[in-house]
Amino acid sequence: MTTVLISGASIAGPALAYWLDRYGFQVTVVEKSGAIRGGGYPIDIRGTARDVVDRMDLTARLQKAHVGTRRIGFVEPDGTPIAALKPETLAGGVEGLDLEVRRGDLADALYEPIKDRVRFRFDDSIATLDDHGDRVDVVFESGDKQSFDLVIGADGLHSNTRGLVFGPEEQYHRYIGYAFAGFTLPNDFGLSHEGVVWNVPGRAAVLYASEPNDAVHGFLTFRQEEPPYQAFRNPEAQRELVASRFPEDAWYVPRLVQAMSEADDLFFDVVSQIHMPTWSRGRVALVGDAAYATSFLSGQGSSVALVGAYVLAGELATHADHAEAFTAYEQRIRGFVEQNQALVDIGRSSLAPDTQELIDARNSALRSTTADRTDRQEAHSALTLPDYR
Repeated sequence: MTTVLISGASIAGPALAYWLDRYGFQVTVVEKSGAIRGGGYPIDIRGTARDVVDRMDLTARLQKAHVGTRRIGFVEPDGTPIAALKPETLAGGVEGLDLEVRRGDLADALYEPIKDRVRFRFDDSIATLDDHGDRVDVVFESGDKQSFDLVIGADGLHSNTRGLVFGPEEQYHRYIGYAFAGFTLPNDFGLSHEGVVWNVPGRAAVLYASEPNDAVHGFLTFRQEEPPYQAFRNPEAQRELVASRFPEDAWYVPRLVQAMSEADDLFFDVVSQIHMPTWSRGRVALVGDAAYATSFLSGQGSSVALVGAYVLAGELATHADHAEAFTAYEQRIRGFVEQNQALVDIGRSSLAPDTQELIDARNSALRSTTADRTDRQEAHSALTLPDYR
């Protein structure tokens, strides 16, 4: 039986573990967190990824967890409404078919079917990898040692596995030119199943509410010519940088800045993608954001991860040689990945246009009922899922 170590238990990792276990592989998942992480902001499952969850028999469960955002509103700097649209109109989705669930609800749905079939090593991570050609020797941060036939990195944008095997992140990291802070705050705004976006050139403040009694997700996104390296490992520097970029006493901006400054769940990062010439080396491969992060501006990160996990597992199940499987995996989905990564430009022009001229053009398009969603829908469904076994 082929043994596989998967690093990462967010979306791509458990999805890959599900399919590999189903195909008869012996799977171990290592995750640095102490458990599957719950909660989180809503994510979308659409296009080809919708077919993946259908094949996993998860559709009914995810439909029960469906957030069902009704509208996304846009306001002028003084808070005057501009327009409110259905989310499918903005994202190029299909009403009644797309699924919108909290990231933690998707993670739980992926974990539940395999928790008693796959070994999970929580509170641990990979310290070193040594690919001998016929096996990979792994030393964990806990000090444990084990050999595996294959190792798959599903550990996100800042992948530890990628760094150990392929080298520093900088050579694969494509900075999109924005930084952002995400956090939660009390829902004192009367919002339910909706989002509201405030803009000035190069900046956006966002409120996003699921249930009326739940906390609201707040986002502050801003143009940043160079990545703020000095802030990455310094939460106070992050708070100071974000606050300095939103000095306005307008709309709910002061409330958002205050909440960000006090939040105990602040998440700060840059908007970026990962572009690699190859996603495998020897007996190690990458999947999801570790290999081809699309960025949140594409709206497709989780969907692309689900598709990538399905295809990688299927190719491993149908090729006796892992190298041939890795090559087939790349050939099968690279075009799909690139089409979805290209959606970042549409997302950027919708959420945080750089100039007032671009904001005016965006606002005019928002007021139109003839917005063209063809490019986005084509990207979402650009791959027809193969049948493996």
